[in-house]
Amino acid sequence: MTSVERTMKALWSAWWQRWPRWVAWATMLWAVLYAGFGLACALSGTSLLYHGGDSGTSGLGWAVVAVGALGTLVSGAVALYGLLPPLRVLLWVVCGLAGITAFSLLMDVITLMLGQGVDSRASAANKALAAVGAVLLAATARSDRLPAGTAVRAPSVAPQPLQLAPWAGTLAFVPYAAMKLVWASGGTFAGITGEELLAVSKRNGASGIFLTLESWGLDPTALLAVLGVFLLWGLVRPWGQVFPGWTLFLRGRRVPRWLPLAPALLGAATLAPYGIVGVGYLALATAGVVTMRRGDFHSSGDALLVGWIGMIAFAVYGIALTIAARSYWLRTRPVAAMSVNTE
Repeated sequence: MTSVERTMKALWSAWWQRWPRWVAWATMLWAVLYAGFGLACALSGTSLLYHGGDSGTSGLGWAVVAVGALGTLVSGAVALYGLLPPLRVLLWVVCGLAGITAFSLLMDVITLMLGQGVDSRASAANKALAAVGAVLLAATARSDRLPAGTAVRAPSVAPQPLQLAPWAGTLAFVPYAAMKLVWASGGTFAGITGEELLAVSKRNGASGIFLTLESWGLDPTALLAVLGVFLLWGLVRPWGQVFPGWTLFLRGRRVPRWLPLAPALLGAATLAPYGIVGVGYLALATAGVVTMRRGDFHSSGDALLVGWIGMIAFAVYGIALTIAARSYWLRTRPVAAMSVNTE
């Protein structure tokens, strides 16, 4: 590392350690921009809520304006008067609203990774902005905490009970991945063949990357499930904190803390509630309380079977990811140089 790089790193570290001083102003800037975004969508009639072929109502734009305006007032008050208890409560309220708005952002990220376009650009932009705001609002609500030190903890493994989480998340995805691979290899499951499902994907506008992988017998969502399991194990093992030997040029270097935490937190915030709500709906459908639409399947029973496999995988994996991410967060927090490194 050159002297210039060391100087830049030191300046960045010093600036970052002062985050409690500037985060409220950054949050206020976000809130103003978010309110402006909502106002522009509301006045132009742009919908921020997408329901299949129906783009929904543009009234959500005014709700975004309200969230942004409240965020502006609260964060501005924090910047001027400090983090008073009532302001902290309001920050968490706005943070919760932003988090709800950002729900399903991961689904948009996955479609973009597969080379497909999102259903609604305005809706995707709203989710992304809301996710950024949720992070800033949470940071502002915790800005009275003493800044952490700069000493790095030694790589550690998660406590033994928490290592059940990656096992649960891995096993939950086995039926899901097997189902997807049966279809990708041309087989039949739940009354529908791989060819029929491929035709449905083409009709729904699947990208060339998605269709190419399917033609090779590789389902893209099954591959993403494998990456998700890899992330889950990295959060509880030491190689998730220091690059292992098989990473060649990176081996021995510290893994940037945000690298696994960013996708882990995004995945946990999306998949856990998505799966839990989905399981609840399927339970009602199984009991006959609500009607299960058959969609692209030949019967409601087939759709219900596939739904159970998918939703159980998402729910269990999302919960496991939440547990593993919290463990990683705690085990990798910077500590004061003279502190004792403990779990």
